[in-house]
Amino acid sequence: MTTVLIVDDQALQRLGFRMLLEAQPDMTVAGEAANGSEAVRLTAELRPDVVLVDVRMPGMDGIEATRRIVGTGGRSRVLVLTTFDFDEYMYEALRSGASGFFLKDARPEELVVGIRAVGAGNTVISPGLTHKLIDAYTSRHARRAPEQERRLAELTQRELEVLTILATGATNTETAERLHLAESTVKSHVSRILTKIGARDRVQAVIFAYDVQLVRPS
Repeated sequence: MTTVLIVDDQALQRLGFRMLLEAQPDMTVAGEAANGSEAVRLTAELRPDVVLVDVRMPGMDGIEATRRIVGTGGRSRVLVLTTFDFDEYMYEALRSGASGFFLKDARPEELVVGIRAVGAGNTVISPGLTHKLIDAYTSRHARRAPEQERRLAELTQRELEVLTILATGATNTETAERLHLAESTVKSHVSRILTKIGARDRVQAVIFAYDVQLVRPS
């Protein structure tokens, strides 16, 4: 059973999310919060699997709430929601440690699948937003920082190959096929890559790959 904390300053929006999630046989709503401060407090208290948080709220917004929730090192993972197709908050949300980013107008079934994926420890981005994220990120970072250079230098040649393919959106299976490796070997490489570059998950690894210009936006 995936437990979810709903965070949104609009009561009607929270009700809609609650109705959707409680209709799922494998989900339960652990609680609701109307702002970032309540989200941080209730996450510590309830320890939900997923915190579904609106990015724009009065007082503490979803970005700061995400940063604080992730910063505790707890088990809860954050899925950020926004009304807008894309804005500066998308990059900041993922940089703060969010495990996913979805539009509020996503189809209900897409959001449910996304919550399940985040609850299982995976990372999701609303369809169609990946390239916008990459473009926004790379437009801000034209040069490698010394710390990025150091982390990049720690990767082996094979790990660089895996990371480069990973950044194109390839799955572990696809990466294994392209490099003629066992999928288990690719998974081991990905795990070591995340550790070496200090990435929480695959999304941050992709950001790193674009940031250090292993790959460029198409």
